Amino acid sequence: MRSALTRNYSETTEFILLGFKTSPEVQILLFLLFLLIYMVIVVGNISMLIVIKGDSRLHTPMYFFLRNLSFLDICYSTVIAPKTLATFLSKEKKISYNGCATQFFFFALFVGTEGFLLAVMAYDRFSAICSPFLYAARMSQPACTHLVLGSYVCGCINSMIQTGFTFSLRFCGENRLDHFFCDVPALIKISCVDTFVNEIVLFILSALIIISTTTVILVSYAYILSTVLKIPSLSGRSKAFSTCSSHITVVSLFYGTVFFMYAQPGAISSPEKSKVIAVFYTLVIPMLNPLIYSLRNREVKNAVKKILLRKTSFH
Repeated sequence: MRSALTRNYSETTEFILLGFKTSPEVQILLFLLFLLIYMVIVVGNISMLIVIKGDSRLHTPMYFFLRNLSFLDICYSTVIAPKTLATFLSKEKKISYNGCATQFFFFALFVGTEGFLLAVMAYDRFSAICSPFLYAARMSQPACTHLVLGSYVCGCINSMIQTGFTFSLRFCGENRLDHFFCDVPALIKISCVDTFVNEIVLFILSALIIISTTTVILVSYAYILSTVLKIPSLSGRSKAFSTCSSHITVVSLFYGTVFFMYAQPGAISSPEKSKVIAVFYTLVIPMLNPLIYSLRNREVKNAVKKILLRKTSFH
């Protein structure tokens, strides 16, 4: 692999990010739109971190995982957004070979980790609703920390494998990348060697991650549904469902877009479709996540009101 990487450096030292093929005027509009979305992502997720940190009632396993989700959303959108914003205003739209590999490595790391973390969050809700008497033992602080670290380890393994396979490809001087960031489908498309193995690896890894994590999520919610339906009071069922609704919404958005991007071959041959889907899961979903959890979660809304009232009283 090292020799292949050496050949790549000698043949292709940089890539041109073609991005969105539009007029200069539209590029400016896209720059402003992407900048606004990125600002909302940063402000929204940092606000979520501050709210959870600042309210002792939210110092529970569920919100510990939510803090990590907000952190991941900031990280993987930051891997993509600044460079994308720069290319909107640049004529050359270049990214170095090393920069491209680094961007993809961290993007794959954070996105993969988020997938595993969403599965952990489903298991947390399962433990809270289906085994409330064992919940404190199952979700102790060390256990929660180990689950989050495990998510990062799994995300890192996925990222190392995908980065290693992708950047061992030869590009033979072709460096026009039909995307707005360095992603596997676009890189595979410009390679000058047979990419069958790479496409199979991409498909199998994506399928393994999606199948394993969605299995945990679906089984967890099957047990949750069965348990909740046995609750005699309507208010009790409503309260139990309300703690899961935000997570279900986030999971549906995340896995829906990732599946269409990586777990089916059509995306590789459709760059324009890939770009639209990529915008959704790299920028739109990280923007929506804090809004979903703040608008659909009574405890978060109460914590926000408490902070605002505290600030108002100081004035």
